[in-house]
Amino acid sequence: MRSQLRNIIEDHTSKGGRIFDSIIQFLIFSSLLAYAIDTLPDNTPETKYLLRKIEAISVIIFTIEYILRIYVAKKPIRYILSFYGIIDLLAILPFLINNSTHLLSLRAFRALRIFRAFKLVRYNKALNRFAIAYKLAREEIILFLTVAGIFLFLASAGIYYFENPVQPKVFSSIFHSAWWAIVTLTTVGYGDIYPITTGGRAFTFFILLIGVGIVTIPAGLVASALTEARKIEANTQNNEESLEEIVQEQEESSPKENSKI
Repeated sequence: MRSQLRNIIEDHTSKGGRIFDSIIQFLIFSSLLAYAIDTLPDNTPETKYLLRKIEAISVIIFTIEYILRIYVAKKPIRYILSFYGIIDLLAILPFLINNSTHLLSLRAFRALRIFRAFKLVRYNKALNRFAIAYKLAREEIILFLTVAGIFLFLASAGIYYFENPVQPKVFSSIFHSAWWAIVTLTTVGYGDIYPITTGGRAFTFFILLIGVGIVTIPAGLVASALTEARKIEANTQNNEESLEEIVQEQEESSPKENSKI
C-alpha cells in the first residue's frame, strides 16, 4: 500500500501520478484565484460563502496530501524540513491558525496563503529545475550574498560620509543611507534620494560600476546551474538513481574537486 501510494504521489510519469498532479495543480490555481477574488471590496454574501467553501476543500485536500507525503517519504523528517515540506505546511497553516484562534494578531498568517503558488514548482518540470539549480549553486549564491552585503554596508557608510553634512535629513544615518545604496547597487535608481556633493557623485559613479557586476553575477550563476540541472534531469531518465541522489552526488563531489584545485 505504501509503495503504491509513493508511485502515485512521487512518480510524475505514471498515469496515477499525472492524475494526482493535475488535481493538485487545479486546486492550487483555484485557491489562489479564490484568494484574489476574496480581496474584492464588493463581494456578495453568496460569493463569500462560495470562496470559503473552496478554501475549506482546498485545505482539506492539501492537508491530506501533506500527511500522505510524510507517510510515503523514505525519510519523513528530511521531507518535513525540506523546501517542499515547508511550502506544503505553509499552504495549510494560515487556515488552521485562523480557525483555531480568535487572536487578531495571528490572523496575519492568512497572508501566507500566497506561498501556495510555490507548490506549483513541484508539478512543473521547468520550475522544478530551479530547485535543482539552487542546490547545485547554493555555496556560490551564499558567497555572492555575503559579498553583496559587504558592498551594501560600504556603500551606505560611504555616501553617509559624503552627504550627511549637506543633507542631514536625507542621509541622517548609515541605516537611512542603506535605501540609496540598495537602489544604486541594483542600478534601479529611483531618484528620490541622490547625492549633491562632488565627492558623493564621484563615489556614486564607482558604486554604479560595482552594481553592474552585482546584477550580472547571479545571472551567470543561475544560467550555469540551470544547464547542469538539465543534464542531471537527462541522466535520471537513463539511470535508476533518483533525482535527489544524483544531486547529492554532485554536491559531495564538488568539495573534492575544489580541494584538488
